Amino acid sequence: MPDENQDNGHPEGAAAPMPPGHRRRRLAIPVISAAVALVIGAAGGAGAVKMMRPTPEMAPMTPVAISTMPVSSLVTIKGKVAEIYGNKFVLQDDSGKALVETGRAGEGGALVTQDEAVTVQGRFDDGFVHASYLVRQDGRTEALRPPKGPPHRRFADFDHRP
Repeated sequence: MPDENQDNGHPEGAAAPMPPGHRRRRLAIPVISAAVALVIGAAGGAGAVKMMRPTPEMAPMTPVAISTMPVSSLVTIKGKVAEIYGNKFVLQDDSGKALVETGRAGEGGALVTQDEAVTVQGRFDDGFVHASYLVRQDGRTEALRPPKGPPHRRFADFDHRP
């Protein structure tokens, strides 16, 4: 058994050399920690982006009769424009009438014309349809509002008075 007080060949106070495997383990711990932090950050960021992204709102493409629209649901209705009131209009089919609200896109009453055949996709709630899409007879589709949330304000909408 070697004597503990024997000189091991190192100057007084010098540390004993590290075994090669120990040095690799000391470097691996911070590298692995940084990699785990990056993965967690990327997953968290992707989750946050997904939660902030608006969900697309699409109604079923098969139109339902106005008299059978389910309350508080996405619907597609088809008919002729019977009356126009600013950004709202009355859509009529063989089963009845529905009041359709078009938001900013319909302001001024020029979005549709009387007796025009249209298909409206939107949410039926509070007694009228909050239209998201208007499909014309020739197949052109117009998005009437962003899928979720209030409409974005344009720069021109802001007041620049001093």
